[in-house]
Amino acid sequence: MSDHVASGRMHVSILGPIQLRRDGVLVPLGPQLTTLLAILLLELGKPVPSRRLATLLTGDDVSDAARATLRSHVAHLRRALEPGERGRRDKGLIATVGRGTAAGYRLDLDPACIDAVQFEESLREGRRLLTFGDAEQADRAAAILRTALDHWHGEPYADLADKPFALAEIARLRAVHRAALLTYAEAINGLGRHAEAMGDLTGAVAADPYDEGLRCMLALTLYRDGRIDEAAEVCRQGLALLGRRGIDASELHALQRDILRREVRQPVGGSAGRPSVPRMLPPDVPCFVGRAQELSRAEARLTDRDEQRSAILLVLGPAGVGKTSSSLRLAHRLAPRFSDGQLYANLRGFDATAAALAPTEVLRVFLEALGVAPEQIPTNLNGQIARYQAQLRDRRILIMLDNAHSADQVRPLLPCSTTCVTVVTSRNRMSSLIAVDGAHPLTLGLLDEGEAGQLVRDRIGTDRAGKEPEAVSEIARLCAGLPLALSIAAARAAANPQFTLRSLAGDLAGAGVLDRLTDSDSSVDVRAVFSWSYQALTPAAARLFRLLGLHPGPDFTAASAASLAGLSRRTANALLAELTGAHLTQERVPGRYVLHDLLRAYAGELSEAEPERQAARRRLLDHYLHSAVAADRVLMPYRPPVAVVAPEEGVTPEDIAEVDPLAWFTVEHQTLIAMVDCAAQAGLDRHAWQLAWATATYLGRGSYWHDVLTTQSLALSAASRLDDRSAQAQCRRELSHALAGLGRPEQARDQLHRALADLADVADPIGQAYNHLSLGWLYELQGDRRAAIHHDRVALDLFRRGGDRSGQARALNAVGWDYAQVGNYRQAIGYCRQALSLHAELSDDAGAVNTWDTLGYAYHHLGEYGIAVECYEQALCLNVGHRFKEAEALAHLGDCHHALGDMAAAANSWGRAYAIMTELRIGGAEAVRAKLELTRTSLPAVGHAEGERRALRTAPSIRSPAK
Repeated sequence: MSDHVASGRMHVSILGPIQLRRDGVLVPLGPQLTTLLAILLLELGKPVPSRRLATLLTGDDVSDAARATLRSHVAHLRRALEPGERGRRDKGLIATVGRGTAAGYRLDLDPACIDAVQFEESLREGRRLLTFGDAEQADRAAAILRTALDHWHGEPYADLADKPFALAEIARLRAVHRAALLTYAEAINGLGRHAEAMGDLTGAVAADPYDEGLRCMLALTLYRDGRIDEAAEVCRQGLALLGRRGIDASELHALQRDILRREVRQPVGGSAGRPSVPRMLPPDVPCFVGRAQELSRAEARLTDRDEQRSAILLVLGPAGVGKTSSSLRLAHRLAPRFSDGQLYANLRGFDATAAALAPTEVLRVFLEALGVAPEQIPTNLNGQIARYQAQLRDRRILIMLDNAHSADQVRPLLPCSTTCVTVVTSRNRMSSLIAVDGAHPLTLGLLDEGEAGQLVRDRIGTDRAGKEPEAVSEIARLCAGLPLALSIAAARAAANPQFTLRSLAGDLAGAGVLDRLTDSDSSVDVRAVFSWSYQALTPAAARLFRLLGLHPGPDFTAASAASLAGLSRRTANALLAELTGAHLTQERVPGRYVLHDLLRAYAGELSEAEPERQAARRRLLDHYLHSAVAADRVLMPYRPPVAVVAPEEGVTPEDIAEVDPLAWFTVEHQTLIAMVDCAAQAGLDRHAWQLAWATATYLGRGSYWHDVLTTQSLALSAASRLDDRSAQAQCRRELSHALAGLGRPEQARDQLHRALADLADVADPIGQAYNHLSLGWLYELQGDRRAAIHHDRVALDLFRRGGDRSGQARALNAVGWDYAQVGNYRQAIGYCRQALSLHAELSDDAGAVNTWDTLGYAYHHLGEYGIAVECYEQALCLNVGHRFKEAEALAHLGDCHHALGDMAAAANSWGRAYAIMTELRIGGAEAVRAKLELTRTSLPAVGHAEGERRALRTAPSIRSPAK
């Protein structure tokens, strides 16, 4: 334990009652501040949403009183942590993150100030010292671990023992304490000071009498201290207790037998004579492609003599990704450095035809390979481990453990010698091997496009591949970069030289891609290889994997997976951790998961026979519909809502209050489009048109007109099947915006007139008003200002009759814009001022953006450029995510700066506008570019002013669909 940290400025104790000390003096904290500190410690360095903190502290996450109470508690805790440092919301130990309802708090405390962190560091150091295998280092390890154990003052987070949010961390720290106790006992026993470990072990067994490992260590310690009868009694009591629970404690049985026979062996040295030099590595893999950077980093980790060196490399990845071939390539590169030999075992952790190898089986093989006579090999696991460690001491041996299933299968096979290295491959994460044993993880992903193509070319020959390079690329893409799939496809091509590569690619692209990647040898059958990982899952995780085959999006969140399976998010997170650990899904970025194309196809096959297939798909669509509607309401709060049916039981939509809705739409963009199609295909027509409705605001703001056209076409068909005239009119209106955005105004106008016809039979003046407003915009876009003002005035009248104040504000702005277009600027300003009053009354920033832009346009043409600049800057300030409107305001702002003679500011605004307009392919981009060129080139002195005027006159006015 680091004394200088404990006596420094800050020290936090969580191994027992939670305590805060500053300069060695206890800082008193009440129950609420203690709980708040604990929650922030559990998420150290990560922002914790204020709503979650309020819920955990008060049970209320929405009331003003709960928020005020939380702010008060945070302020008091800040003062307790840093007296005298007031008002530092973003730079102190407790930082405020975000704003408004999405705000949260983050604790930025140095981890070295926390006693649990120091405890785990002591455990790691103790384990490291024990690997040296000599008495001096073992004595140092024992001293470090003894000091650490003495600082353990009771149950971790003792104040929160009944709080569900702390249980997982409490359980983890208990496991760390157990590991420290066993490591300390191992060190003490190795030094022959058995009695020193007795007290801790006796107390630990009394606290957890069913822990077989602790009981075995206590019995061994008693035996080595000469107290043989007591050791046997500890075993007998344990076997009786465990037997009542139906647990077959084989290790304890074997130890009891050896104790009664007086045959428990002490650790021994190597066998006499010259040791054997094993050479067990399988041959290197021919035609190996890629992984150059990964293997170089791994080689450095295993061989460099610096602090980053690790004696264990854990090679991880999904089935078929090439873990064994990559590890063999690495092992053969390293073999010359390990002159005392190489050990290899296929642990068969995922073998469908044979049981996984037990450590005792592997140890017997390894001991014989190391020169130990069969009759000298101990029969029990502990004895074999001791003999194995003795054989490896001071020898330079490389050990490769292939296809491991769990850390428990691997740990007995790890050497305790710093001169040896171990390479382990697994489909499972085996986090404890990383956390406790210091293994360095190397996760192999799919091959990139170039590497995948190279693998195919190497297998079929460069001459044949060179004749059809596009087909090679297509084969690589269809195999998703998975080396096993690529190898099977290439082997099929090599075995059938009469087939063109294009025909083979077309065969793969057809239905049933997994059927084309099969073989009589199940070890090279993609479907069979996937099945081995799938069959090792728990039933709940296997069910979730099957259901994920129904998800049509490119990736998914834990929340959407929870809704899909009708589970709590906590349960879904646990099952996704299992799937990720088995490499049946990948957490591409924190909180977002993905299945590569072949795993998606496999999950899809499994989902075909899933009895709850329809119910799960309905839950998934409910999840995205209710999430999208909530996000749309934040982006456009005054948009007329649709009546959405309550979600199915088990659906937990995204908490949009915790995220930025625009960012959520951006991330879920492709998934939402796929969901509209999914709903239409499943015959869930209400979901189809309402999902399209919920995405329209976001897609329109980004000018994703092709996506609007796709989704609204599907939505219109769905609404027609439902014979819902209002829904059909809504879809046609959104379709008209997309058609106009794509340069098809006649078709857009036709959709709007048909929408008005749909609404003729239903009493929906607000729907009619919005359609007239869109017609006004469309006619204005085509230069028919008389028709534009007619429809905008009709819209204003309908909004007034329907009592829609937000719609009135938009129509007032539209009429104002119409007057500005015909030169009635003062009249335009009057309408816009009315609109702004309504927007302010309603806090409708989205609507105010257009009105400020119209005002800027009117003031600009009145020659009041300074006021116009202020108006455009207001529009830009209030705009959130609407790229079209941003380009519009920037283009007009550049005009104002130019009129004021500020060429630098004009160039900046026009440059930004041109970039957006070019990206979105907005009409008028070239006119803005022409203006921009005026600021970058020198015109001849004669005609300079007239040239500028001509350029400015060529720039047409642009308006967004929503005025």
